[in-house]
Amino acid sequence: MPGLTIRQLTAHDEPEWRRLWSLYLDFYETSVPEIVYRTTFARLLSGEPNEFRGLIATRGDRSVGIAHYLCHRHCWRVENVCYLQDLYVDASDRGTGVGRALIEGVYAAADAAGSPAVYWTTQHFNSVGRRLYDRIGELTPFIKYARRAS
Repeated sequence: MPGLTIRQLTAHDEPEWRRLWSLYLDFYETSVPEIVYRTTFARLLSGEPNEFRGLIATRGDRSVGIAHYLCHRHCWRVENVCYLQDLYVDASDRGTGVGRALIEGVYAAADAAGSPAVYWTTQHFNSVGRRLYDRIGELTPFIKYARRAS
């Protein structure tokens, strides 16, 4: 895609990352406290083994999307697997290939880390995202459960 760059996040990206991640959280009708913003960004930049990483998509001097991913151990495989936790594309850039490029960027990072399996979840109402996911991934039969809040 001409003019689009997918690259690892840097400390310089924090304001745009924060803007895009806030919009992502708004899409899912949630919010997090400031300490989570600071902690998450620090983790994304830490470079520590088995820690989250972040990608940012830029077009010219505009940041247009982000992805967060984690390579981790799995009891069914010897090699690590990769979890794509967050993917967001600015509303004005959806449908232009940014989401696909970010997912392919995660695929490339997972391959480089020796983690050939990549997986993610989404909510049932994310119909726009699911159209892309149906083209670039494989829908699995798994249903997610979570611990009840006490």
